[in-house]
Amino acid sequence: MDLALLRTFVTVHRSGSFTRAAALLGLSQPAVTSQIRTLERQLGRPLFLRQARGVTPTTIGDELAHKAAPHLDALVEIAETGLEEDSSVRTLHLAGPPEFTAARALPALTTLTGQDGQGFALRASFGNAEEVLEGLSAGHHDLAITTARPRGALLTATPLCDEEHVLVAGPGWAARIGPGKLRRKGASALENLPVVEVHESLPLVARYWAAVFDTRPAASGAVIVPDLRAVLACVAAGAGVAVLPRYLCAPALKRGEVVALLDPAVPPLRTYFLVVRTGTLAMPHIARAHEWLLRAAVDWA
Repeated sequence: MDLALLRTFVTVHRSGSFTRAAALLGLSQPAVTSQIRTLERQLGRPLFLRQARGVTPTTIGDELAHKAAPHLDALVEIAETGLEEDSSVRTLHLAGPPEFTAARALPALTTLTGQDGQGFALRASFGNAEEVLEGLSAGHHDLAITTARPRGALLTATPLCDEEHVLVAGPGWAARIGPGKLRRKGASALENLPVVEVHESLPLVARYWAAVFDTRPAASGAVIVPDLRAVLACVAAGAGVAVLPRYLCAPALKRGEVVALLDPAVPPLRTYFLVVRTGTLAMPHIARAHEWLLRAAVDWA
């Protein structure tokens, strides 16, 4: 069986589209279609069901991808690394959300980058859950951190840690709201207050309101900035209220730069997952980083 056909097949399987696979492989869409048809003729079975948007693998397609993908990944790594004297130094490609990756994952992993010749080179990229998982599936990353558990057999997810969400404001807004008023009136005490968030849809605020107040937020975003570290800086400067992970705002809470407005008995939590392509934990540098992050996460709780 031609390895080039298998590589095209795995790329289509991971991307879910002939068009996206063609872009990833640097081929035309007709070329990708032709290669998949050739492979299907060789196997005598259909590998994908064509749909209006992309393709869905058949049972045979899923089985072939599960068996072939880890070996193709290993061959690609050998080809990219080569057989030079320094080939023992592997490069780990990590992807995840910018704030958590910068504050938690990278400091933990950098201790492994130069340990007596047993370490690895480290490359990091940031993105949302969809971008990170798509890049991992396409082979651009070795290890991903995400708040979304992936579906399918080609990606394997392990719970990494939970983050607690905290409703915070600057000291001025906190004094104006007052804890007693918030306990008595609930979410209505926060109506018409300026909100600082990472997106117009207010994802963190909406999740907090649903979990703690059993309602939807009535306010709209006053400041929208796509980085939680910037959200924290805006709140500390008096821009309004926000929902932030405790690991990120804990130092500012301790210094009094921001104030926690509530201390619910069951605080809202969000789970992070450590995700790899199925089978790639057989590669020592990926397995080591995976294990190291799971150990580090014990102290993050």
